[in-house]
Amino acid sequence: MVLESLGIDESVSVLFPPERLRDALQPSPVQIDIVDGSADSVASYDGIVTFAHRAQYFDLDWVHSIVAGVDRFPTDRFRAEGVALTNSTGVHGDAIGETVAGYVLAFARRLHTHVGNQRRGTWVRPDWDEAWTVAGERACVVGLGSLGRGIVDRLTGLGLDVDGVRRTPVPEPGVDTVYTPADLETAVSGAKFVALAVPLTEQTERLVDGDVFAAMREDAYLLNVSRGGVVDQDALVEALEDGVIAGAALDVFETEPLPESSPLWGMDEVIVTPHAGSVSREYYRHVAALVRENVTRIRNGDDLVNRIV
Repeated sequence: MVLESLGIDESVSVLFPPERLRDALQPSPVQIDIVDGSADSVASYDGIVTFAHRAQYFDLDWVHSIVAGVDRFPTDRFRAEGVALTNSTGVHGDAIGETVAGYVLAFARRLHTHVGNQRRGTWVRPDWDEAWTVAGERACVVGLGSLGRGIVDRLTGLGLDVDGVRRTPVPEPGVDTVYTPADLETAVSGAKFVALAVPLTEQTERLVDGDVFAAMREDAYLLNVSRGGVVDQDALVEALEDGVIAGAALDVFETEPLPESSPLWGMDEVIVTPHAGSVSREYYRHVAALVRENVTRIRNGDDLVNRIV
């Protein structure tokens, strides 16, 4: 693999100004420029750092995704064309962990209700038994990769007991019991909070369905910071409307932006955030560190960090 020039696709502006990443990568042994992603703008580069996928990337040697999820990239075609694909796994754990901790505290301390009352200009105290403290509650974190690790650290720090789910039941620090996906319904059955932190794959698509909601406690909350497709959204709406579960905090959806017609917007016990759980003003620095490491590795002929294909 040859790497003499690297483009930064303007699509990274979804998460940070491309100029910030370009400047953070200097000085560099390769030429680095911002490109608009068109075929003409990409043609003279060996690699690209991007948020979006474009067909012309099959002509490059290396593509780096600034997010962890690579479901937008046709990995089989990348493999067939001999294009290396890397992602930004590992940079989101802190932000995602704090987002989930925020959801947990909002529900327990009724902060989302207070914010709604403030906007309406109403002074309403919660009922005596409406709010609670989270220490001693149990959470189930589905997915114990870097995102799940960030969630586990925050929730155990708040005093919650945590179980987890991943493909192999290897023990994980801070996690009481590790289940496999085959035992998902058992894993979620005792949890007040079920946090989803798995990538979207053929195995995880609609992993959380009506059967899983039926297995959850009636006072449980679903927290989804993974991908919208991991949840059967129709089954979620039904579970919320029928009181099968108490509520949900959702950062990701089957269709984004969430359509105005979605009933999720109007539900009192649903928190909707705009796929912003990983957003941080330091995000570009974390991506720069990964890109810089892989530039060095490519030029030295070493294995890439976070290689998907």
